[in-house]
Amino acid sequence: MTVTKNWVRRNSPGIVALTLMVGTFYGVRLPESSASEVDRLAEGFAFEKMSISMPGGFETQKVRKVNKAYKHIDAWISSVGAGIALNDLDGDGLPNDLCVNDPRIDQAVVTPAPTRKDAYAAFALDPAPLGVSTTMAPMGCMPGDYNEDGAMDVLVYYWGRTPVIFVNKGAKDAPLTADSFTPTELLPGKPGKKYTGPLWNSNTAAVADFDGDGHNDIFIGNYFPDSPVLDPSKDGGVTMNDSLSHAQNGGGGHFFRWTPDGYEKTDGSIPQGLDKGWSLGASAADLDGDRLPEMYLAHDFGTSALLHNVSRPGEIRFREVKSEHSGFVPKSKELGRSSFKGMGVDFGDLNHDGLYDMFVSNITTSFGIQESNFAFVSKAGGKEELRSDFLDREAPYEDESASLGLAWSGWGWDVKMGDFDNDGNLEITQALGFVKGKNNRWPQLQELATANDALVANPQWWPNVQVGDDLAGSQRMRFFALDEESGRYANLSKKLGIGEPIPTRGIATADVDGDGRLDMAVARQWDEPAFFRNVGETPGSALQLTLTHPDGAPVVGAEVCVELPDGTMRVTRLDGGGGHSGKRSTDVHIGLGKGVGGPLPVVLTWRDRDGDVHEQKLRMEPGRHAFELGTQAKEK
Repeated sequence: MTVTKNWVRRNSPGIVALTLMVGTFYGVRLPESSASEVDRLAEGFAFEKMSISMPGGFETQKVRKVNKAYKHIDAWISSVGAGIALNDLDGDGLPNDLCVNDPRIDQAVVTPAPTRKDAYAAFALDPAPLGVSTTMAPMGCMPGDYNEDGAMDVLVYYWGRTPVIFVNKGAKDAPLTADSFTPTELLPGKPGKKYTGPLWNSNTAAVADFDGDGHNDIFIGNYFPDSPVLDPSKDGGVTMNDSLSHAQNGGGGHFFRWTPDGYEKTDGSIPQGLDKGWSLGASAADLDGDRLPEMYLAHDFGTSALLHNVSRPGEIRFREVKSEHSGFVPKSKELGRSSFKGMGVDFGDLNHDGLYDMFVSNITTSFGIQESNFAFVSKAGGKEELRSDFLDREAPYEDESASLGLAWSGWGWDVKMGDFDNDGNLEITQALGFVKGKNNRWPQLQELATANDALVANPQWWPNVQVGDDLAGSQRMRFFALDEESGRYANLSKKLGIGEPIPTRGIATADVDGDGRLDMAVARQWDEPAFFRNVGETPGSALQLTLTHPDGAPVVGAEVCVELPDGTMRVTRLDGGGGHSGKRSTDVHIGLGKGVGGPLPVVLTWRDRDGDVHEQKLRMEPGRHAFELGTQAKEK
């Protein structure tokens, strides 16, 4: 007995340390759903993976050439740029055209969805004869009818130059080709074959009628400040973030307001302190029912914010709103006070109360950098109460990510909500992963995470991250589905065959083949993009709407509210484009649940081209419908 006591006494420090290590492991490890739970939930979903056609003839690369000051972190600098969008570019009535941004060839590519039988040849969107350079690279593309002629154009945003709108000529008698689009500067500059304009480094974009004049405006979010990031002939003139939690030396955001003579850049729309963030994501939705869309800015290294829209026709202006400070909630999990990394964001009504909630994607890697995703759920009693709170600069949202099983996933990027099985509940898809290689760089990154903010702006203090190094490189994208029995979400991606250990960036959703089920396309960083056709035996039906102005352009921001037989509501809006680097189609899709027939009461709300707000009550059968929205809603 004495020997045993002496042994325990001598080894007590080690025993305590081991106990703490084991306790810490079980305290911080990512929660997982049981195999039986995953199997049960996965029965309602099935996807067929299909290849996306890409053009040949381009030189491929594994990393980008960068400024000499960034040479030792060139893989880090090259960790973004994969993007994807789905829409109807050729006017055949289905969102079965893709715009893929592929870093391997640094091209924005238009290509048919692999479900199409009348496929055309994939082609790249060439900005020439506009100014180009060898130090520019496309980061994402966003379809939209920017000249309001009824044909979908494509806006491409870059590092190394300002965005370009590829105007669709609208020819319907021939397949799409590169000649179907005319490149046009969003921000007019000096003419010439060589680009000499501002060195923007854009990583996100959003489209909405921000000022309520009846026409869509454009937001471009920049990451690095204007600087020669991709110029290997330069050594310096660049920076990293000046803080790991509240950086304010980034590229910030730029608004372009629609005018009859073209888009006009407008300044001063974003409050000071938020106007120089490191933008990675942005999304817009009318939260308080005044038909002016609010916007969430997802900024890396802190300063993410919800912006209340106080614009008027001809003037775009926002005010920041924050959740009420509480001693019972960590400040880092309060909306507007978070120091977490904001990588992507989407809006959707998670709890069917008729108010939009938010999912914000962050870095949440266990034993790496374990912060938290956010599921900001609205606590207002209705839109009028929410509007009143906004006017008081309060945002009544609480983060419920932990209780919903959504807090931890990995190194998050784009996020898209959608009802893939039409059961009436939204699933959540999330892109994950950073840099894939063999050399683990987490220890060095953790050292950087504890560094003094006075050091981090200088690239030389950043640890090496080059080709062959790994940070979260084998993480799998997430497909979260709600378990109504437990009230928590479970990740089904691996079970469904869509979660390969490859870094992903952008997610696009649309019903590309018109069968009533949402399909999905995924952009993967330094790997082939992937298309997942929805082949699940969905338990419910859906309401799918194409909503256009009389000129044929999508009515961005139009809201659809459906009342189900059980008295609950399903609400969504026509999204003009937002998130990180994935853009859903401009169709409306609402899952109705099992056994729900029609006709169902539906309320449409929209702004017409004069900026006037209209609301119309209709009754609709489940299925596909097309409406022209002028002063009245007319089914086509």
